[in-house]
Parts: sequence; C-alpha cells; structure tokens
Amino acid sequence: MPRPDAPRARSLADDLRARADDELAALLVARPDLARPAPTDITALAARSGTRASTQRALEGLDTAHLQVLEALLATGSPADVGLAASWLGSDPGDLLEILTRLETRALVWRSADRITVTRTVADLLGPRPGGLGPSLSTLRSGVPAALATPEGLDAVLADAPGAARAVLERLTWSGGVVAREATGVAAQALAWLTEHHLLHPHGDDALVLPREVALHLRGGRLLQEVALQPPTVTVTPRSAAVVDLAAGGAAGELLDLVGETAAAWGERPPRVLRGGGLAVRDLRGLATLLDLPVERTALVVEVAHAAGLLADDGAVDPVWAPTPDHDVWLQQPGSTRWAVLADAWLRSARAPHLVGSPLERGGSVNALSADAQWPPIRGLRQDVLAELAQLPEGSAPTVDGLVERLRWRRPLRRVPDLEVVVAAVVREAEWLGVTGRGALGAAGRRLVTGTPPDVDAVAETMHPHLPAPVEQVLLQADLTAVAPGRVEGALAHLLRLAADVESRGGATVHRFTDGSVRRALDAGWTADQLLDALAAASSTPVPQPLTYLVRDVTRRHGRLRVAAAASYVRSEDPVTLEAILASPALGPLRLRRIAPTVLVSPVGGEVLLTTLREHGLAPAAETADGVVAIPAGSAHRTPPRRRPASSTRTSLVDQPYADALVAALRAGQAGVDARAADDPDAEGTDPAVVLGVLREAVADRRAVRLRYAGSNGDTTPLLFHPRRVEAGRVYGTAGTSNVERILTLHRITDVSEA
Repeated sequence: MPRPDAPRARSLADDLRARADDELAALLVARPDLARPAPTDITALAARSGTRASTQRALEGLDTAHLQVLEALLATGSPADVGLAASWLGSDPGDLLEILTRLETRALVWRSADRITVTRTVADLLGPRPGGLGPSLSTLRSGVPAALATPEGLDAVLADAPGAARAVLERLTWSGGVVAREATGVAAQALAWLTEHHLLHPHGDDALVLPREVALHLRGGRLLQEVALQPPTVTVTPRSAAVVDLAAGGAAGELLDLVGETAAAWGERPPRVLRGGGLAVRDLRGLATLLDLPVERTALVVEVAHAAGLLADDGAVDPVWAPTPDHDVWLQQPGSTRWAVLADAWLRSARAPHLVGSPLERGGSVNALSADAQWPPIRGLRQDVLAELAQLPEGSAPTVDGLVERLRWRRPLRRVPDLEVVVAAVVREAEWLGVTGRGALGAAGRRLVTGTPPDVDAVAETMHPHLPAPVEQVLLQADLTAVAPGRVEGALAHLLRLAADVESRGGATVHRFTDGSVRRALDAGWTADQLLDALAAASSTPVPQPLTYLVRDVTRRHGRLRVAAAASYVRSEDPVTLEAILASPALGPLRLRRIAPTVLVSPVGGEVLLTTLREHGLAPAAETADGVVAIPAGSAHRTPPRRRPASSTRTSLVDQPYADALVAALRAGQAGVDARAADDPDAEGTDPAVVLGVLREAVADRRAVRLRYAGSNGDTTPLLFHPRRVEAGRVYGTAGTSNVERILTLHRITDVSEA
C-alpha cells in the first residue's frame, strides 16, 4: 500500500535508495539472485532487479493471489489505483495490504508518497492485456459515445442487441475480447451491428476488439472469472502425532539399516561404473534382491547415499561404486545424526530417483547414479511439497490430488510436466525416508523443512526420541534362523551380515544361517570356536545344537582345497634351467616358486617377468593361456573416458547476516556514487546493469538521455541520444537533431543519465 510518509520517488531506484536497511535486507533474502554476485551500489541493485531474468524468477516464486493482484494493479493503469483493483477482485483495499507489502518487499512494485506503481518489467512479462481487458474507449476513439457513458446506457444498448450479437459478446467476455472480422453470414451481421453501436472497435486490419468498459460491464465489474486470493482447501486424514512420529522413526531406522547393508555389500563386491556413468540395471536389481526391496525403493537408497557422499565412483581406470571415507566417519555417529545427514542430502539433492527406469528419448532407460537422473526442478518441488505439508495442522495427512491443487495455486507460472507423478513420488520418498509418517509430516520432518538452511543437529535432536533403539541381542532358533526384534548396529550388525543372510524384513528381521553364510565368516578369518562364542554372546538363548553342527561341519570341510593368485608363470621342459633361475640372486625380486617340476609361478605381471628374464640373458617366449606362442599385437591403449563431475547438491542461500553485510556495502558504494555525481552531475553510472536499465526506461518513456560513448581510439564523445530500442547488446536511436539512426554498443557507453 502507498505510505503517506514515504518520499516522492520517480523510479524504482529512487524508492530503493529511500528504503531502510532492514527493507533492503528483506529484498535480498526474498530474491537471492540479486545478491550474487554482489552489486556495487543501490542503483545497480535496482537495475539488476529490473532485468527480465531476475523478474521472471521472482514472478515464478509468486502464488496465484499475488499474480492476480499484480494483474489487477496493471489493469488500473500506471500509477495503479489500489481501491479500483480491490473492487475488481471483489475485495477491500485493506485485505490486499499483506499481499502488496510482499510485492513491495520483492521490488515488483514501488511506492511514492501517494501512489503505487508496478515495475515496467513485470508489465512486460505479464503481457499487454492484464486480465484479458482490451483498450479503453477513450484510447480507441476520440471520445466516449454518450450511449455508453453510463452503466444504464450500456444496459439499454445491450437490451436492443440481436441474439447473434449477444452470443458474440458472451463468447468474448472472458476469452480475451478479440475476434476476427467476418465477410458474410449471420456472424458478419452481428459484428457489423456491434461495431455500429461501438460495442466492438477495429483492431488492426482484420480484427475487432471489445473495449475495456464494455468488457467490465459484461463481467459484472469483475476482472477475473475466478478470483483465488486464498489457497484451495485440501482434504486431510487426521493422525495422532505419536503415531506419525512412531511411523517416521521406524522408517528412519530401516533407512539406516538399508544404507549400511548397501555400503557393506559394495565394500566387498563393488559394482562397475557404466561407461557413460551410472549403475547397471543388473547391479541395481541384484542389490534390490539382497535388500528385499522393490527396485524403485532401492534406487532411492542408492541415490540418497550418493547425495550424502557415502557412496561414490572410486575414480580408478576401471571405476567401481564403493563406500567413501566419509561413510566410515558417518558410521561412528549416533543414529539420529546419521538419519539427519541422509534427510538433508535428499532435500537438497537435484537428483530424481523416481526417474530411474523411465525410458529415454534416445533409447534405453535412466540408470541409477547416472547423469540422466539429474533434474534440478525436483529440488524446488520437494521443498514446495514439504512446505505445504508443514502449513497443514499437525498430524494432517493430505491426499496427493489435494497437494497437486495447492502446488498449482502456489506456483502457477512453474509448469511441470506430469506434476501428479512427481508429487506422488516425493510423497512416497518422504514416507520411505522417515520425513513423514502415515502421510503426515513428522516432528523431525517439520524441523527439517522450517530451517533455512536446515540445522542438521536440531533435526537429529528432534528425531532422537522417535528413532527405535538398536537391539543388543537376537534370538537364535533351532531352524537355523536368528530373529532380531529391532534394528541392529555395530558389532552385532557386522556379525549377522557376515555369518547369515537376511530372509525377511518387517517389525523383526529374520536372518538365516546357511553353508554359504557360515563359509563367508570362515573366509573372513573366523574359526568355528570364535564364531560360536560370538553367537552365544549375541543371543538371549543358548546356541541351538543344529547351528553348532552346521558351523562344525562347514569348518571341517573348509580349506581342503587351496586357491592362490599367480600373475604369471614360467614353463620349461628343462628342470636344470628352472633350478638355475631359482638359484639366481638377481631374479629374487620376481619371487618365483616351484609348483611342479617344470613350472614356476610369480606374483608379478607377465610383461615384467618376460622383460626381466630377457635382461638377464635368457630367451623366453610369451605364450597364450592355451600354450600357443603369443604374437605381439599393435598398441590399442586409449585414455579412459571422461565423465562429467556430479553437480553440487548445495544451494546458494542469502541468510540474514550476509544480507545485512551486503546492505552496508551497498550504502558505502552508493555514497561513493553520490559523491562522484556531486562533482559531475551528468554521470549516472557505468555499471552495465545501470546503463541497460536507464536506456530501457528511456525507451519506454520515449525520452532522451545524455551519455558518453567511447570510440575505437578510446576518446569519449558526449551525446544527447534518443533511444528507440535496446536489443542484442546494442541500442538503436538518433543523436541530437539528426534523424539518421545510429547503433551504439552498450559496453562502450561510459556514462548515462536522464536528459
């Protein structure tokens, strides 16, 4: 709303210069793109805020109510008539105060002592016909006909309209008010009657337009067919807060187990990175089988762990996906802190796990951890969905359709394809992660959403009482199973993961002991006694006899055959030659040993072994695996493929301390500009954004500017310039009294000011 105590401003720049420090800081927080990189002064800030890109971004962040108010203000003219705009929206001026204040905070409107004006860039972006209204009668003709000057006169003219003419008016009332001329027929007669009675006016060569006064009268004094100053009502299912937090805590605990099992599995057998980046479908399905999860949920587990920095490409020549050192640090943290790290990574990530498996236009499908799963809009959509959940009463579980309607009202200019699918995916992922429980936002999820940026420690503290405590013992049963009545951590989790396989999950996890699982523990260096002692210590009951028999039997058979790796071998039909090689001290680094009278093996590579033997006067020949002499091939070595580095999951925010510091710098910069202007009153500024802003304002107002233009030799020439258009880094217009069009390059304009 206009403030009577405000100074009379001539432009947005004047208004911003007159604002208090806290008002400028609020602008920077609401529109962070204005602060990075930091503008030099307040004039540059005003010019940057008026650019199309920044204004478009600000408009996309507005809800339907703010956009409808902007349309109404633009429809009333410049400066705007707030009272008239409110009446067109069926509201009172006081009811729009909060909306107008937010628009003013974002510098989408600016105020003077007795008026409020929408910025010119907003008007350009919202279009020349706000509310679908055409030009006024006074614009279309020299004067308003007496018959149309009053509502009563309009009613009388409309009452005499033929049926076909009435049908045309009904069609034009809410459809934009422009109709093409018709040459013959009933429609042509209707259009002729409407034109004769000034209800339609020529618009261009082949169109007719409905005047603004006539359109508003036909609309009953309303600007918009549907006014939506309040968000749509959402159908919700009430849940108990305790039930919600209990469900969220259970899902959070399960997530920790799943990430831990994934890292353990990939630590032992890391899957290869595809040539184009990402995880192979076969490996993803194998992990899904191991975790006993659907592929969609497995993709989420992998993507969240990757976003949190717990899994990554190892960067080798033949790269694999493996746990990172950060995973080992993460494992040592409390469970609530580990969950908070994962939830924060998911909220900030620009990756969309729900896209995994979807078809690609070039063929194939989206692989997990690949660049194709990168979709930056998902980050804002996640935050919007969770923000909607946070605005509902505690324990409210809305429907997906209701959330979709709210999001369409909240961000009408952000057109997302398949919004219903995306919202459903976000809701599903939030439930799997423990951000929500039974469809409602949990206490920890609410703390995660309301923090900007989220305070991970505070989120962890909120989740701590709801996260199920890990069990310290399991129940060993005679059917060779171990039942864990909760989640397991630390040494117990390592023991079960090593010596048993997960058979089923749920409220209790069932682990089964098999020949293969016990052999896995023996391969890791455990003895039978060590394994049975560890199981006895981890069980609330004695070790069942069948399990003891299984461990002893597998141990008895374990190690009868021995397998070792040998990188190369030497074969000769002359044992004396092999004896000489073994006895040579110079060949000791090859670590050769005899495994048969005519065969030696070495841990070094075949090429190294071959070259070393030749350097010591021997004449070995290389052979293939089937014993045939190998013929050297030409070199086919190539550098490994380069993959794009993963995009950062962190967003650049402008917090209050940064905004306050930047405002102080802007004040200092503006003081310097003002001091230079006092010495040279014609100098407005050399910042490119300022130059562009002043020229665009001059084009819109059809007025001249004074500028200095640098020539090719570096000399500057003062010009009185009449700009006509600005595009592609150039300004077109005339200089002085000449009518010859000149084209000036913007980067050569050193100073510009209003004439």
